[in-house]
This record gives sequence, structure tokens and C-alpha cells, in this order.
Amino acid sequence: MKIYVDADACPVVKIIEKKGLEYGIPVTLLCDTNHILSSDYSEVITIDAGPDAVDYALTSLCKKGDIVVTQDYGVAAMVLGKGAYAIHQSGKWYTNDNIDQLLMERHMAQKARRTSRKNHLKGPKKRTPEDDLRFEGAFDELIRKVLGPKDMSSN
Repeated sequence: MKIYVDADACPVVKIIEKKGLEYGIPVTLLCDTNHILSSDYSEVITIDAGPDAVDYALTSLCKKGDIVVTQDYGVAAMVLGKGAYAIHQSGKWYTNDNIDQLLMERHMAQKARRTSRKNHLKGPKKRTPEDDLRFEGAFDELIRKVLGPKDMSSN
């Protein structure tokens, strides 16, 4: 198992690396050339900037049983289709049971933005320490689920 991170502007990279180290799971951070990342733990892969270039690279690299951290519902849908697991930086797990609804909500929001005269919508709320704790708990739970009881005895 590996952990792949859609790392462009991802606020939880340090938490992901901490958990990767704790469980002995390799972490790969993917970003485009507009971002500069370095890590003492993770492999960093820089992809040429382009529409969805990081998304396609991440989807290509991940395999069944891997964990992907992304805020992109489309990426989540693709990795779920490969048998990988996906989690949002908020801590919400993407599943085969919720991905269709999430994609539909995204589509409806995009449609509403296109028909609205507003060109600028508010961005996301400022991230809080509670948001980080929520992500860390959900991420830890997902890792434990993926590892299963047989691999947990050493932790």
C-alpha cells in the first residue's frame, strides 16, 4: 500500500507524512511546476503544469488498495474505480456509495455559477486546528481499515 497526495495547496501534508511514518507507509506527493515542494519523508513528483496533469498522473500511479488524498471529486471517482481508497482533506471519505451524489452536487454548483451574474464566489473557510484533528482522526481510521487487523499487530 502507498499513499498518494494531490499536494497542490494541500493543507494536511504534514499530518499525512506523520501517519505514513507511524505506519511505515510510503507517501508520494504530486504537484505541478507552479508549486515547490520538498520533504524529508515523502517522494515528491513534479508534473508539468497543465489542465488536470497532476490528476491524471496521480490516477495513473495509484493501484488497488492505495490511499489517495484529494479534494477533487473527479480524481476520487477515478481512483475508486481502480479499487483504491480516497479521502478529502476535510476527513470525508469518498466511497462508491457517495461519489455519484458528490459529483452531481459539483455539477449543479458549476452550472449555477455559469448562469449566475456573480463572477467571484467566497472561497473556503479558514482552516482551523479542529479541521486538522478531524482529518487526522478520519485518516488514521482509513489507514487502519485498509491495513486490516493482521497488519496492525506491529503498531
